[in-house]
Amino acid sequence: MSKGIFISLEGPDGAGKTTQIGYIREYFEAKGKEVLITREPGGTAISEKLREILLDKANMEMADTTEMLIYAAARAQLVAQVIKPALDQGKIVISDRFVDSSIAYQGFGRDLGDQVRIVNLSATAGLEPDLTIFIDIDPEKGRARIGKESLDRLEQEKADFHRKVYEGYKQICESCPTRIMVIDGDRTKEEVRDNITDILDTFFGGLLGSDSSK
Repeated sequence: MSKGIFISLEGPDGAGKTTQIGYIREYFEAKGKEVLITREPGGTAISEKLREILLDKANMEMADTTEMLIYAAARAQLVAQVIKPALDQGKIVISDRFVDSSIAYQGFGRDLGDQVRIVNLSATAGLEPDLTIFIDIDPEKGRARIGKESLDRLEQEKADFHRKVYEGYKQICESCPTRIMVIDGDRTKEEVRDNITDILDTFFGGLLGSDSSK
């Protein structure tokens, strides 16, 4: 069993995960904890190269199964090289997306079904976040926040694809009610932050309380 804490943030594109990850870092660092932040796909030199391939708008012909396998490969490298060692060292690891994203985007969005979960069991060696925060916002509202000129290959997909991804996320959340906490993302970033702080207090407050003076 790892000594650290593993938290993932999920949500439609434009949900505001990056902003909230910064707040979560501050929460744990104020309690004297060492925090490592990573993202998917990416987080290692190899995984970042795979990210470039996945999100490059020039690669629109990419087959759905190819997409699934590249995501899993990037994740396998990230888990082996970064996440698991950091957890073994007792660090707080916060990841911008994890396996739930692949299940939502490739499993539901690409209609690849349960094979996505099976492939990723191997990629992660069964590693699962201690807590996942799903920032719930309508996918059209989220994409509007990004701006058309900044959309990557997946973000450029049609609205019906993003709707399928969103509905997939909702099913994932319903199936994992003890691990995934759903919060309303259609509010100010401060309101979302306060909601997340309450969740962190509930999940980890007792565990971290003795370290708050460090």
